[in-house]
Amino acid sequence: MAADGYLMGTVLLLPATSCLLLGVAAAGLRGRTPDFLLRYTGALAAAVVLGSGLALAAAVLDQGRAVTTLSGQLRADALSAFMLATIGVVGLTATWAGAPRRPQPAPSPSYAALVVLFLGAMSVAVLADNLGVLWVAVEATTIATAFLVGHQRSRLALEAAWKYVVLGSVGVAIAFLGIVLLYAATRSAGVATLSWSTLHSTHPPLDPQLVRLAAALAILGFATKTGLAPMHSWLPDAHSQAPAPVSGLMSGVLLSVAFYAILRIQSVAAPVIGVTMMRNMLATAGLLSLAVATLLMIAQRDLKRLLAYSSVEHVGVLALAAAVGGPLAMAAALLHVLGHGLAKATAFVSAGWVFEAEGTTRLADLRLLLSRRPGIAVPLVAAVTALLGLPPFSLFFSEVAIVVAGFQRGLGWLMAAMVALLTGAFVALVRRVAPVVFGHRVEDPDHEDREAVDWSAPGARLPLVLALALAAVAGFAAGPFTTLLTGAARVLSVSP
Repeated sequence: MAADGYLMGTVLLLPATSCLLLGVAAAGLRGRTPDFLLRYTGALAAAVVLGSGLALAAAVLDQGRAVTTLSGQLRADALSAFMLATIGVVGLTATWAGAPRRPQPAPSPSYAALVVLFLGAMSVAVLADNLGVLWVAVEATTIATAFLVGHQRSRLALEAAWKYVVLGSVGVAIAFLGIVLLYAATRSAGVATLSWSTLHSTHPPLDPQLVRLAAALAILGFATKTGLAPMHSWLPDAHSQAPAPVSGLMSGVLLSVAFYAILRIQSVAAPVIGVTMMRNMLATAGLLSLAVATLLMIAQRDLKRLLAYSSVEHVGVLALAAAVGGPLAMAAALLHVLGHGLAKATAFVSAGWVFEAEGTTRLADLRLLLSRRPGIAVPLVAAVTALLGLPPFSLFFSEVAIVVAGFQRGLGWLMAAMVALLTGAFVALVRRVAPVVFGHRVEDPDHEDREAVDWSAPGARLPLVLALALAAVAGFAAGPFTTLLTGAARVLSVSP
């Protein structure tokens, strides 16, 4: 037992330490860094994160309890293990499929280092047992991704990076104030801790008024990082200007990590103040996000911005699931996190391939991709199909489960509004993507077909095929996956 505990403690430390070492190797060796390492540093780091997440999930299921190390500072319960595995599998999809292939030059050492540090910061965020450390890790993701968003150094990229830094910093500052107030409430109760496991299990007598204010500020702050409306304005600029693999990581898992922080705050505050205030906040933000995404997707002219607004739509669905609460809604929300991450990483990488082949992501300039470039168009169409919530992909099952859970808990009006807005978003996304894939090509004498790397090669498509297959299978999965999902949902379940 002691040996097993030591081994699992080492696994808990592995994501952060491996990302740090790989980042130093990529950035510190510079001219001596092997070309292969620069191209696949992110994929190697993501593979380690994925392996650690799966090992921790197996340990949690086998032992029936959380795994801890560093005197409890790092902790993996079913929820943390699920989130870590999701970061790993989505990160592996984006970095492996998005790795530049010859004859393209390898990425710069700074880019490779920032990607793995980004993965490491997200890993620490979901493994930290302290809400303060979680906040520090989320802020670290802001620093890493700000440089990645501006990596192209164009005017639009630098403008998007600054916008992201300003709005993201405001959000995390508000969240910091909320966490400070929560700590003040614990000090007043004589426990003085920010350990979410301690607060969740012991239920100390916290001041309800102080906790109410702390929870409101923390949720508002992390909602900015999640991309919930009306705090979403940084998201389309940042996601559209970042390199395609970074866009896939930001949309596929960074938003979900910030949402994870909201769920942890909710689980700590709900036993003290009830669910009404947080339900109202999350329901309002969720419906507003769906409405804003639907309206703005209709008018989008760029493929990557269209996908970015689709992310606003899907975090709105997650917010509504959190507003509903309960085991079914929470399990559905986590399934949605996985399905959306895999589909969005695939979609953004495919959009990057479109840019490589066509020299643009302007929707008006893209026509007949399915017949002209099937190796690019097929994964793009499959990813968009998943994002539309069509079977057999898991987003269909997660959205249906959220609606069912809402009706079961007496929130039929909320679910009716959600279905109506999802229908509008469905129509908007189909209307913008269908002409790109199936439409007739507009003849332009100035247009020139660019010779690009053969992105249709099987080796390039493999990670996307695997990601889409997993997104399809997850909705039907049983056995350990269902047990893990159920256990993670129980961690978050809040009574009405």
